[in-house]
Amino acid sequence: QVQVVESGGGLVQAGGSLRLSCTASGRTFSTYTMSWFRQAPGKEREFVAAINRNVRSTGYADSVKGRFTISRDNAKNTVILQMNSLKPEDTAVYYCAADPTPGYRYWGQGTQVTVSS
Repeated sequence: QVQVVESGGGLVQAGGSLRLSCTASGRTFSTYTMSWFRQAPGKEREFVAAINRNVRSTGYADSVKGRFTISRDNAKNTVILQMNSLKPEDTAVYYCAADPTPGYRYWGQGTQVTVSS
């Protein structure tokens, strides 16, 4: 069982920035693929960004490319989502996901991000 905990959400004006953090338990964190998803009210949960264990590969949804950056610190079991130039349409609950092995995914409880216009 992997425990995943997000933090860093809040309220920000359009054009502002927020930094989300996610910690995941386990001594083999460095081997996990880590991802961020989000879910806006009335919408399906959608992929935002991911980073593989080697930190050589990252992926982003088209809607956030150039504005969001995912990174990780394996020494701290932490993955960061730096969100810049935020838009009202970025408002959602953001979820961190840990994939210790293919086919297994553990979710955090989510953190609310609200962007006011």
